[in-house]
Amino acid sequence: MKTIDELLAEGVSGKRVFVRADLNVPLDGTTITDDGRIRAVVPTVKALADAGARVVVASHLGRPKGAPDPAFSLAPAAARLGELLGAEVAFATDTVGDSATATVAGLADGGVAVIENLRFNAGETSKDDAERGAFADRLAALADVYVGDGFGAVHRKHASVFDLPARLPHAAGYLIATEVGVLRKLTDDVRRPYVVVLGGSKVSDKLGVIDHLLEKADRILVGGGMVFTFLKAQGHEVGTSLLQEDQIPVVQEYLARAKERGVEFVLPADVLVSSEFPDMKTKAPAHPDTVSADVIPADRMGLDIGPETRKLYASKLADAGTVFWNGPMGVFEHPDYAEGTRAVAQALVDSPAFTVVGGGDSAAAVRILGFDEKAFGHISTGGGASLEYLEGKTLPGLAALED
Repeated sequence: MKTIDELLAEGVSGKRVFVRADLNVPLDGTTITDDGRIRAVVPTVKALADAGARVVVASHLGRPKGAPDPAFSLAPAAARLGELLGAEVAFATDTVGDSATATVAGLADGGVAVIENLRFNAGETSKDDAERGAFADRLAALADVYVGDGFGAVHRKHASVFDLPARLPHAAGYLIATEVGVLRKLTDDVRRPYVVVLGGSKVSDKLGVIDHLLEKADRILVGGGMVFTFLKAQGHEVGTSLLQEDQIPVVQEYLARAKERGVEFVLPADVLVSSEFPDMKTKAPAHPDTVSADVIPADRMGLDIGPETRKLYASKLADAGTVFWNGPMGVFEHPDYAEGTRAVAQALVDSPAFTVVGGGDSAAAVRILGFDEKAFGHISTGGGASLEYLEGKTLPGLAALED
């Protein structure tokens, strides 16, 4: 895989360099609530601009239906990128139309532009190779060189991720190089004990990575909504908690395999429960009760791990050599259900281990709860991409960057 440093050494002054970034940031209207993914691409964009390239930044945002939708415009992300660069960033109001063509043509050496949301064109995500290829051809007309730096999208076989690199000289940006290097430490060069913390809402989202990690990890801690399928698989009452009954047989098999292989599988000792989901708009006090994880009342739902589990999980992380964490322990966006996630984050901060926060909601939680990002070994920008890499899957966006 060619690196951006190699590309810079060859010279990019005056060349149009297409940077496939991941600017898929959360928005409240037009206000960015977490700019982590924008900050992550700044080193690559700045290095190219400083070398005299004419930088064309492209990304998706959200899930528009293959047509323009103002709710998913990249305009706020373009403005924030300009603030972070300390330079003007031009913005094209379409992807491959007149505005994009004119905006790119108007770039001077060292200039930066962002084109509108790639998913405003149906060709970006099409499953039809010809339709995707046709869109990639139009994108290729905007550039001389391609740099892949949108790690959060490399698990997608999309036009700008998979098809476009085949049409242009290409290299990996700094972010992708960093992410791949970190993930190799989780697969090929692991310091033990290797402890994995998994949370989030659905166990089905994590089945592949659990299956793979049963061959790699020494200890797996489970929290979040997915834990109730595990508790149910052990025969416990889970009340009205989130439950995927169809996954119980698979979970039972994983628990049996973990025991057979000597992998310590740790489930909560206690949970915070309520009769209703908290009001996420007003964040009104929820007044949860704490109950043992094996006796959740039939009319209550579990919404966070309890105080005993926080202590338990912290102790299970204290001696780790490597930690991978993906998924919050509860409804961390509400203050009454944030302490489980906070406790895990703090345990990672306190640990001497190489710690990796696996993107998505975990990365958002770290920032929302006020932790210093530098206190962790690495905070990934790609939750889904990280999980699929750890599952051993071939990621289309990485394969496309291989020479």
